[in-house]
Amino acid sequence: MATRHAEVTRETKETRISVGLTLDTREDIEIDTGVPFFDHMLQAMSFHGGFKLVVKADGDIDVDPHHVVEDVGLVIGDCFSRILSDSTSLVRFGHGIVPMDDALSEAVVDAGGRPYLVYDADYPQAYSGGFQMALLAEFFWALSVRSRCNLHLLCRYGNNSHHMVEALFKALGIALGRSFSERTDATGMSTKGVI
Repeated sequence: MATRHAEVTRETKETRISVGLTLDTREDIEIDTGVPFFDHMLQAMSFHGGFKLVVKADGDIDVDPHHVVEDVGLVIGDCFSRILSDSTSLVRFGHGIVPMDDALSEAVVDAGGRPYLVYDADYPQAYSGGFQMALLAEFFWALSVRSRCNLHLLCRYGNNSHHMVEALFKALGIALGRSFSERTDATGMSTKGVI
């Protein structure tokens, strides 16, 4: 089986983001965005998804981590989109549901070329450490649009925002890993013949 890999770099006046994505392995994951809580979530997503992410981000986090968080979503999404464009036989649909102590979170993915985001989370704490939970909507939107995936992300319940988010990132990783798995037959990804 050929290695399925994509690398994308994006530079703006606000950020410099470099991402490498390799499916089918989770060895040597490296995440460095300058935002420790976000690094932890991306690490969890990659590990539980069974894919390797190498992310290096620099940006104006002294002002606000918003630009870095959103732009990392754009670039990871671009990597998934490149793999999607080169694929003719992905499983396409993936689902993950993960508990973490008090929290239960769920992610459903359609890697079908039609971006859409449903994101439902009611966090009891607005911050985890210094990380603002509101920034996650920007990341998930950017990831959905640029990956050309339909993402349904639900924090079903929880008392601790950190637990809810970590469970959600793990579930998202599982769902992405499953949806980007290769089919064992040659029936294609859509009854239309193309996605």
